[in-house]
Amino acid sequence: MALSTAATQAQADPHAHHHHQAAPSPVDHSAHNHIHDVGPAGSTYDLRWLDAMVQHHTGALRMSEFVFDIGAAGVGALAKSIWREQAQEIKAMGQWRKAWYPEAPVYPVVLQAGGDPDAMDALTRMGTAQIQAMQMLGAPPTRSNRVTWFLEGMLHHHGAALLMAHDALQHSRNPTLLRLARSIIVAQRQEINQLRRMLQHDGSNKPAYHQYDRYFSLR
Repeated sequence: MALSTAATQAQADPHAHHHHQAAPSPVDHSAHNHIHDVGPAGSTYDLRWLDAMVQHHTGALRMSEFVFDIGAAGVGALAKSIWREQAQEIKAMGQWRKAWYPEAPVYPVVLQAGGDPDAMDALTRMGTAQIQAMQMLGAPPTRSNRVTWFLEGMLHHHGAALLMAHDALQHSRNPTLLRLARSIIVAQRQEINQLRRMLQHDGSNKPAYHQYDRYFSLR
């Protein structure tokens, strides 16, 4: 998907702007399904989703940077591929945000508890704890555990992105955003399988590695 081209097209698309070693994973992933919920459908949904996904992607970039120079077969190359792909998507999402919501504050936003999903004044600044939860970094790895830290952490990080992509498919009506959501599902389910193969090669195969399979569908 040529995201830079899509961003240009979206800016002119009136339909798109709808203001109506055994190492621990980076975080406790069981607690994050609710954290990645950006709230109900409404005219600010796409803004909330973009801000959340940009933070989520930023976490993937930072995780990848820990293993750029790793010697383990294929790990550094995969990390660099993820970094390039998600950096491109971050750039595109920033362009779409400016085009679709020019009146939005420059900082990332979330819907206030009980807020009107159609009202800009019901949005508030995304807090530090919310940003950290979206990025899913947790404690940094050591040199001795960073391969497993990255493989397990990125697998769960991608799983959260699948949840967010399916949320967009359910709640957004924006064709550009829907294309991105489907692109994320296709790319990240492939990478989840690759991450699992690398973990299995290292002798690790946990049931938790398969918990996101039900989100591999594009529906």
